[in-house]
Formats: sequence, structure tokens, C-alpha cells
Amino acid sequence: MAIDTGATAWVLVSTALVMIMTPGVGLFYGGLVRKKNFIDMITLSFVAFALVSIQWVLIGYSLAFGPDVGGFIGNLQYLGLNNVGMDPGPYSPLVPGMLYMVFQLVFATVTMAIVTSGFAERIKFSSFLIFAALWTTIVYDPLAHWVWGGGWTSQFGSIDFAGGTVVHISSGFAALAIALVIGKRVGYGKYAMEPANIPWSILGAALLWFGWFGFNAGSAVAANGLAVNAFVTTNTATAAAAMTWLLVSWYIGGKPSSLGFISGAVAGLVAITPAAGYVTPMSSIVIGAVAGALCYGLMLFRQKWGVDESLDAWAVHGMGGLWGALATGIFAAAAVNGASGLLEGNVHQFIAQCVGAGAALVYAFVVTYILALILDKTIGLRVTEEEEYVGLDISQHGERC
Repeated sequence: MAIDTGATAWVLVSTALVMIMTPGVGLFYGGLVRKKNFIDMITLSFVAFALVSIQWVLIGYSLAFGPDVGGFIGNLQYLGLNNVGMDPGPYSPLVPGMLYMVFQLVFATVTMAIVTSGFAERIKFSSFLIFAALWTTIVYDPLAHWVWGGGWTSQFGSIDFAGGTVVHISSGFAALAIALVIGKRVGYGKYAMEPANIPWSILGAALLWFGWFGFNAGSAVAANGLAVNAFVTTNTATAAAAMTWLLVSWYIGGKPSSLGFISGAVAGLVAITPAAGYVTPMSSIVIGAVAGALCYGLMLFRQKWGVDESLDAWAVHGMGGLWGALATGIFAAAAVNGASGLLEGNVHQFIAQCVGAGAALVYAFVVTYILALILDKTIGLRVTEEEEYVGLDISQHGERC
């Protein structure tokens, strides 16, 4: 089949849009940590982009999208991009196989950037490099295969339009697992740890909102009505979640927080991701509003629980992604993309969403916990107390703002 030039142009643009999300995560996180760790947080995201890019072209794409092996992983047919070229590939008849590969690459890179929330302000840079390469290979790649590469959850009927399970549940619960292994920052709960620069976080959130149009609408892998639906549902859910978080936190905390607004926006982006190409704009309002209130409540719960996962990848990405996966099984409308949900009488779809999301949650958390524990006991994950006190900008990079 001939390449569709319109679809190819749109997916190229979408790939660039999703790429900007990785430094967007870095800016979002960097503004939330203390000034002495600002450079380090941004650097972790940029380095994640480069490192995972190499991993993906060498082996990651083949493990995720190679021909199925037992429903769990892809084989090595695409090792080193062997058999991945400029002709249309098996996952889209409209765009070159190599373009589909690099579109999926930027999803893998932003996932690793989100995970950095779990060890903010206390990870050795050398340990991060090893962790990132291993985590992407043994956690992200299998999950991508389960959902998008013909693995067992897709065979069971679970759907995920743009990565609520693969990207957000995996990264959110991975961040929680790492935080439990690496432990709290020195002085956490005893001393104030003020954000370095909230305007940088606002800029990061703006880049995320912008880039997410490529993330979701680009996942149609075509320039068509489905891409438009995903674009509209993405914006609508995000707006609903941002306003809900703002209003709820204003009511509880007494002030309309800019940080609350952007956190709500990210929660909405996360929640609509698996559903963007399956639900109507009206349903997306409900999905976003629930995400804003739910993720805010879970952030408060995490604080009360005393877990130092203080950039809240678990509350926003993990639990927001879980809600989005389940909401897909509730609100999916056959008129949008052929799949119907619970509201249209399709009980199996909701069950499939529960199974797929639950399996991803357990796999990501357990495997990440074990991986982090092994690395901590061997090479050590954490900087020394003195290095943490000085700050990672100086102790790890020899630089300062």
C-alpha cells in the first residue's frame, strides 16, 4: 500500500510534539524541587531522552513490537532496526515503518522522565543511567508489547489509545516503588522544602499540554476524524481536570493555587490518554473532572501516608492512568472508534480494562521494586548525606544555577 503523505506529515509533527514533552517533564519537576537540585532534575529528563533513544533503536523497539513470543514480549526480528524501513510497516499501512518506530520511541523516553519523580533530589547519576536502561528494557518494553504489540492484554480485549497503561500506570507505580526503596530525603517532614521556581513548572506544564496533542491525536496514526476527536477530548478533559483541582484545592486550602491548576491539568491529560480515541467530548468532561478531584485527594493521602514521592507521579500518573483505563471501559462509544463500554452494555470491555490495568500496575510496581532493591544493594542508588545536603547540581554535575 502507498504511503499516505498527509498521515506521514501528521505523525512526523506529532513525534516532534511528544519529544518536547520530555524536557517539559524536566522543567515541571525542576521547578518543584529545591534550587540546589534544579539542574539535576532537568538533566535527568534530557539524559533519559538520549539514553532511551539508543536503547529503543538497538533493542527496545524489537522487544515491544517484534512478533509475539508467548504473549509477553516481542522477538528480536527488529534488532538494530533490522527490517524497519521506509515502506509502510505492520502497525500502520499509512506511514513508513521507521516513522512508527520513532513515534513510539518518544513515548518510551517521556515515560522514563516521569519515573524520575521517585528519586528526586537523592539519586546518584551513575546509578540513574543503569536503572534507566534496565527499567526500560524489562518493564516498559514488555508492557508496550502487551498492549500495542499483540501481547496478552490486547488479545484479551484491553484497549489503550495512547498510553494510559503503558506510560502512566507503569511510570507512576514505578516511581512509588523506587521511593519506597530509596527512602525519604534528609529532613523530609521536618523542614520546609520550598519549590525552586513555580514559573518554570508552569512553563513545563504548558509544554506538556501542547505536546500532548501529538501524544493523543497522533496515536490515530492518521490525519483523520479520529485524530480530531482525540485532539478535542484531550483538551476538554484537561481543562475540566485543571478547573476541578483548582476549585477543590481552593475550597480546602483557601487559595486558588497556580501549582494546583497545572497539577490538575496534567491529571486530566493522563486520564484521557487511554480514552481519547474511544470516548466523546461530553464523556471527556466527566473523565477529566473526576481525575482532578481524585488525583488531588490521592496527593493529600500520599502526604498523610508520609511517602516521599513528592513530585506525585504516583498520585497523578499512576492513579490518574488507572482511572483513565477504567473510564475507557465505562465511557467508550462505538460511534467513535468501534469499541463500546459499560454504558453501552459491554461488560467484557470493562473487565478487560480492569485486567489490563491491574496487570500493568502489579508488574510495574513489583519488577521496579525488585530492580531498585538489587541496584541499591549492589551499586547503591543514593548519594551520600553530605552530597544530598550540598545539592545534586554541585555534587553530581559540578554546576549551579
